[in-house]
Amino acid sequence: MLSASLRSALDSKLLRLGDDEFILGHRNSEWTGHGPILEEDIAFANLALDELGHGILWYRIVALLRDEDPESYPDQLVYQRGAAEFQNVDFVALPHTDWAFSMLRQFLFDAYESIHVPALTASRFEPIAEAAAKIKQEEFYHLYHTKAWVQRLGLGTEESRRRMQTALDQLWTPFQQLFAPGPEESLLVDAGITADLGPVHVKWHEMVVPFLESCALVVPDDAVVPRLRQSGRSEHMGPLIAELQQVSKLAPGAVW
Repeated sequence: MLSASLRSALDSKLLRLGDDEFILGHRNSEWTGHGPILEEDIAFANLALDELGHGILWYRIVALLRDEDPESYPDQLVYQRGAAEFQNVDFVALPHTDWAFSMLRQFLFDAYESIHVPALTASRFEPIAEAAAKIKQEEFYHLYHTKAWVQRLGLGTEESRRRMQTALDQLWTPFQQLFAPGPEESLLVDAGITADLGPVHVKWHEMVVPFLESCALVVPDDAVVPRLRQSGRSEHMGPLIAELQQVSKLAPGAVW
């Protein structure tokens, strides 16, 4: 039985997990029909669907905590919240600039999840452990796919490497927000419900930096992980959520 303080902290944490996944999935879906080659257009669209599905898995646990229907309540969280109510980091909401930007962003996120999600499978809160076990299987293929693209572009032409370096310079500092704990998150770590993000960051850094350097990219000086996570501050969230919710607002209450 969760105490009131643990329940509140967990509710907030799950929203952060769900919103990070869902907003990134939505951003990636914008490439559908615009990929550089047909096979990759299909592959990246499927990857975007996976991220949307992972977000829904976390939203379903929020529904359980709130004694709501886990099948219908995720729709409420996606379509009935205002932009300022979303708890994702700004990093996942940044608009695409080019293919290199999108691939590098997804790689950085996949590398983070390849460490964070397995750690969540050890959660003492069974719904989290079960959701993480499902997500872990798909993330293995995500990382394999995006690593190949980072390598291809970093070691490709002078132009592709320039674009990758530009993307890395733009994304490196904003990405560190993912490792910043939310308010009261220490309660969840102490209870064995969620993973300590400090060790996750260390392992991520040890994985990502040598790989990027092997791709002829210059990793920016280490950015500082903020002491507390900030969410919902991006100026890009308003237009993104307006587009995301546009169809649902045409027919409020419709069942999709």
